[in-house]
Amino acid sequence: MFTKKNNASDEELVLDYFHSGNKKLLGDLFEKYVKTVFGGCLFYFRDKELAKDAVMHIFEKLMIDLRKTEVKNFKGWLGFVVRNYCISELRKTKGKYFVSETYLDFEVQEPSWEEEERIAKVNEDLLLENMKEALPKLKENQRICVEFFYLKGYSYQQISEETNFSVNEVKSFIQNGKRNLKLLIEEKIKKNAD
Repeated sequence: MFTKKNNASDEELVLDYFHSGNKKLLGDLFEKYVKTVFGGCLFYFRDKELAKDAVMHIFEKLMIDLRKTEVKNFKGWLGFVVRNYCISELRKTKGKYFVSETYLDFEVQEPSWEEEERIAKVNEDLLLENMKEALPKLKENQRICVEFFYLKGYSYQQISEETNFSVNEVKSFIQNGKRNLKLLIEEKIKKNAD
């Protein structure tokens, strides 16, 4: 019953693993996503050896977590796990590796998996349609960067030059601002539906 099917979806493999604990199923997912996870880890650690170690730790963690949690959107959930693992490790070792102090400070708003799922439901058109109303509710640095990026079409570099934020700061403000906008819009939609 719980064996790999030809062309089985990620979710089918995850569900089979959830019920059976068959590590071969997780191996299939590992083969499919190892490069993606490595790329994500490399983005955070900026060191190939640290990224390789992190990949192994993450898949060891998945062996345990996927037996406890029924995951409906594996790819999205995996991205969430990778990001949180890397940020957690960087915070533990702040002095050990070269990481900008400010880089970690921007990741203070880590949404739960449930919030990530809600955010994913707000599409880009809805985001743009409701942006002007929701923008004033953002933190100032996020609002400025989001306005330049979405409403004026500036690049990260152009925003950096206009605001004196670093390019990494600009990226982070836009990412967190967009996430917060989507949450505000989702809340508005929910209120209107009630």
